[in-house]
Amino acid sequence: MSERAAQSDASLFEAWRAGDASAGEALFERHFDAIYRFFDAKIRADVADLVQRTFLGCVESRERFRGASSFRVFLFAIARHELYQYFRAKRRDAALDFGVSSIADLTPSPSTLARARSERECLQQALRALPLEQQLAVELHYWEGLSGPELAAILEVPEGTVRSRLRRALEGLRDRLAQTPPLGAPPGADLEAWARALATRV
Repeated sequence: MSERAAQSDASLFEAWRAGDASAGEALFERHFDAIYRFFDAKIRADVADLVQRTFLGCVESRERFRGASSFRVFLFAIARHELYQYFRAKRRDAALDFGVSSIADLTPSPSTLARARSERECLQQALRALPLEQQLAVELHYWEGLSGPELAAILEVPEGTVRSRLRRALEGLRDRLAQTPPLGAPPGADLEAWARALATRV
């Protein structure tokens, strides 16, 4: 294991803030896949640009980060803000409500659940039909392994609100998948385990 790989995010971040550019590069390399996956599950054409803007936002705001949460939480919070700005600019609507609007609403596509028969495609299409705030909660919790307090920090809501969003999101996924069940989909009670198992394939 390299010296950089053995270092924690916190120590790399402090080294980066002290002027060690290679520490910043190591941090970005460590978290690149997760940030790419975050955007790739929601949009297609501008993923690379949003990833770049997220890391640029991290560079620009690193002096304001005080370590109240982990670097990973800090990075996902920036990614969320970049995603919201992206859709507001695309729709030219600063008042978009991401508690109501879903990815399917924001990025209309000819794809439908009826045509998306594989497990990955069905789950992804079902997620994209959820209000965006619910989709974020599901992906960050089940795929990125973030805890309730971490999600609350990223989504800027109380932890109780995070739990209720997750509950509503899972109910919505069950309803959606019940209409067009993908091959290999489990009974509703096992949806959480199934979603986790698909994390590496989405």
